[in-house]
Amino acid sequence: MNQAIVPPRKVSELVVERLSERIARGEWPVGSRIPPEPELVAELGVGRNTVREAVRALEHAGVLEPRRGDGTYVRAADGLDAALARRARTTDAFHVLDVRGILERGAARAAAERHDAGALARLDAALAAQAAARDADEDTFQAADVAFHAEVVRAAGNPLLADLYDGLDHALVRTFPSGEQRRHHRDVPGHEEVVAAIRAGDADAAEGAVAATIDAVRAQLVEAAAERPGRAGAGEVDA
Repeated sequence: MNQAIVPPRKVSELVVERLSERIARGEWPVGSRIPPEPELVAELGVGRNTVREAVRALEHAGVLEPRRGDGTYVRAADGLDAALARRARTTDAFHVLDVRGILERGAARAAAERHDAGALARLDAALAAQAAARDADEDTFQAADVAFHAEVVRAAGNPLLADLYDGLDHALVRTFPSGEQRRHHRDVPGHEEVVAAIRAGDADAAEGAVAATIDAVRAQLVEAAAERPGRAGAGEVDA
């Protein structure tokens, strides 16, 4: 039986893998600047052209972003994140909210059925951080708010589901209240209720609590769209 000969891999492909692994491990978080080219050359023991080819490949994949005169920054945790972010940027905020609702409702149900003590402790911490940030500035509250919802998804115990949610992170932020609406977000129902339902192992109640939150945010998006006539197109709802 004939067996195909697999050609040796290019060194630049191995460098792409090495750089991707460091990003995936969080050694270079999203938004951070990667080491300059001379450092990478010395560390990896390869030539400048090899490093440039690898970095360029990750730029084309949307994982890295060059900034003229300021180096190269991590734009996405991996190719999946980058692809989802590109697609989400051209999608209406209401469609993004629909996806968010589907992911969060399913995750809350799975989290209640799983009933993991460690996940519950992290949910409690995220909920407390969100509550503590309610009187803080908008950016601080939004970060805590987004972190809580992401923790609900992680509580499902499915790393692929968590990766999908994280990959949509920047688009999902558009469906969280902002500006004047932020003042009223403390009254959006479901945050304490979803944690209580997950703790009780009540999957129906957990899903229902998430649905209540999503419905409230949808109402705020509708209100925001009504205040901005002619701006309800793809990606134009500032929420």
